[in-house]
Amino acid sequence: MSHCDRRTILSAIAAMSGALAVPALAVSGSGAPAKADGFLARKGLAVGIQVYTVDDLVRQDLAGTFARIAQIGYRSVELAGLHGYTARTLREAADGAGLAITSIHLGDSLIGSSQDDTDRLVEDLSILGTRAAVLPMFIFPRDVARMENEPFAAYLHRAARSQGTGLWERTADLLNARAAAFAPHGISLAYHNHNVEFEPIEGGPTGWDILMERTDPRLVRLEIDLGWVAAAGLDPAAFVSRYTGRVDKVHVKDILASTTPNFAFRQDPASVGAGMLDWDRVLPAAYAAGVRHFYVEQEPPYTVDRFVSLADSYRFLAG
Repeated sequence: MSHCDRRTILSAIAAMSGALAVPALAVSGSGAPAKADGFLARKGLAVGIQVYTVDDLVRQDLAGTFARIAQIGYRSVELAGLHGYTARTLREAADGAGLAITSIHLGDSLIGSSQDDTDRLVEDLSILGTRAAVLPMFIFPRDVARMENEPFAAYLHRAARSQGTGLWERTADLLNARAAAFAPHGISLAYHNHNVEFEPIEGGPTGWDILMERTDPRLVRLEIDLGWVAAAGLDPAAFVSRYTGRVDKVHVKDILASTTPNFAFRQDPASVGAGMLDWDRVLPAAYAAGVRHFYVEQEPPYTVDRFVSLADSYRFLAG
């Protein structure tokens, strides 16, 4: 992926992750983690994983990492770009591990703008075996310089804010244009949120408001990151329900209840079920809204071995 991709951005942000209080609407009413009770299994749905969680391990040992993911029980993966490999190499490794590649994140530079870009992506996605692409964040504001010693999270937040409504209008227009280009090839395009989308712009609409008003709901799908929604102080169950018929994928992400909601890429991550999201409410709400792909994702910093955390998350969700 490019130097401005989601992996680079969020890895830098991780160092700035602070404590975060989860709003009451996003947590279990008892104050203890809710139980998933095998909800996805009862619906006949696989528990997926966003490979971003183990990106550096995949880059070091693709076959071995995919094998360990499959050994835990995961059968569906969403890629975060191509992880330094060709589409063919990724497909062969996934097939060898018994994993299906069901979605891929592609930054704004990778989804492209030309017919040549479209042709390239159609070929790559055909090789991978998926027809679902996701823009993982807004168009990166490359014309905003990072100040000396400025923490990356603060820089990214400042850069987004400095663009005003224009950033979100340009992102919406890109989504519309590329979704229209992909549609004849049977490829869907969705947008994935963080929490900066929910910050009011100069007392006016939020970036999310602009995206929802400006994108064509017939073309642009949604992949809702439930953990980032909670980090913004919103109720994930109510939020996902609002987009019934348009949301088809979610990131299953838990966070600790340690503090104040924010719009600045901060959260305190946890394995699914070890945090404070009320999964007894959230999973049925997502399913009722039309979600059929549930991808476990955890943000750094990782306080325990990632495979241990992924196994804990899988057991919680698979029942």
